[in-house]
Amino acid sequence: MLGAFFLLTAAALSSSEPPRSILFVGNSFTFGAMSDVMTYRTNSVTDLNGDGMGGVPALFKRFADEAGLDYQVSLETAAGQTLAWHLANKRSVIDQAWDAVVLQQYSTLDPDKPGDVTSTIPAARDLTGLLRKRNPNVDISLVATWSRPDLTYPPSKHWSGEPVTRMALDLRKADDRVRQEVPAIARVIPVGQAFNCAIARGIADPDPYDGLDQGKIDLWASDHYHASTAGYYLEALTIFAAVTRTDVRKLGRSEEAARDLGIPPAIAEELQDTAFRLAIARRCHMP
Repeated sequence: MLGAFFLLTAAALSSSEPPRSILFVGNSFTFGAMSDVMTYRTNSVTDLNGDGMGGVPALFKRFADEAGLDYQVSLETAAGQTLAWHLANKRSVIDQAWDAVVLQQYSTLDPDKPGDVTSTIPAARDLTGLLRKRNPNVDISLVATWSRPDLTYPPSKHWSGEPVTRMALDLRKADDRVRQEVPAIARVIPVGQAFNCAIARGIADPDPYDGLDQGKIDLWASDHYHASTAGYYLEALTIFAAVTRTDVRKLGRSEEAARDLGIPPAIAEELQDTAFRLAIARRCHMP
């Protein structure tokens, strides 16, 4: 039953909570590179770097508006950068009092040592310390991101020969270690596992290199690295569900961002259900 997950209704939140500020710190996986998500509703969010990005934060804002939640959404993003880079180069922008912050590390955690958290832990510790000085009650999330087929299917890559789902699981395990070492992080958001779940449930094609299976979607862009529009939609749904504890299935077939981005209503429903299963139910129930 939904009550078992202590879900908050949109009506309850909108009537009892003042506007909440949320900051997204990340990279191209945050601003939606190689998809229409990158320039989606840029006027609905504040890009603190002035790059004119909408991305996953703009999807989050759209969902919040539809759910009756009052969020002021900002983003500080830079392509191909780590959390340590943001701390070193964007400290003055990040150093504000936020109600919530979503952190997204580089896609392999360490660019030179895939899956290694040695450099992520001190960066996360310093970032969360900075944020908590401004607001001791800030709600901080860390995104565990998706597997990259370009590091799985070609030979001589870090995850070559493994199932495409393995990288996401390894990243989640590593991010759990970061959270264990940095208890100021409230949660790890299972975006990569949501991708895995979409594959397991037959919604998404696991191998973009061999063509698209009939009736399935591709979660990745043409570089088999970044996400597709549908992939970013699933990412945003999973983050929104995890941060707000909202039942994203209630967005439904007529959800506005899916309509704007050309995601078919049936696919939108399936991705909403997948995000709910991972972010709220915390397991991928098979149909």
